[in-house]
Amino acid sequence: MFLLKELPSDAIMSAYASRYSEMDKPATRRALETLQHASFLLRDLEQLFSRHGLSQTRFLILIVLEREGGRLTGPEIRERIDISRPVLTTTLKGLKREGYIGIGAVEGDARALEAVLLDAGRAKLAELLPEYFSITSRAGREMQTG
Repeated sequence: MFLLKELPSDAIMSAYASRYSEMDKPATRRALETLQHASFLLRDLEQLFSRHGLSQTRFLILIVLEREGGRLTGPEIRERIDISRPVLTTTLKGLKREGYIGIGAVEGDARALEAVLLDAGRAKLAELLPEYFSITSRAGREMQTG
């Protein structure tokens, strides 16, 4: 998270730019604004996920399963989401316990397991996605104009 609520003034940015030749003032300003917008967006999304009993990781697993046809192995999920194997394992167990996914053997490979999106997981996404898209659309518009 980028927790800076107020960005540096133009005078402060100019002072740094005069001391550090590596600083491109307009580019740095854009980067800081992007970090600030992203932090506000992440905060809003974390609040949304929390109200729905999810985390960002749980949401991402559900949404990736939905977009990929409802079935993925652990390694396939990790190809799409940047999380460690232990975090994935723990999160999948929680999603299974809550009835959002099933976990079963991969056809043709008894040792491999895959996560399967269940109706409850699809319903959770359907419940959450309208507000998710409202939040992300608003943030995108603010970033365009801001």
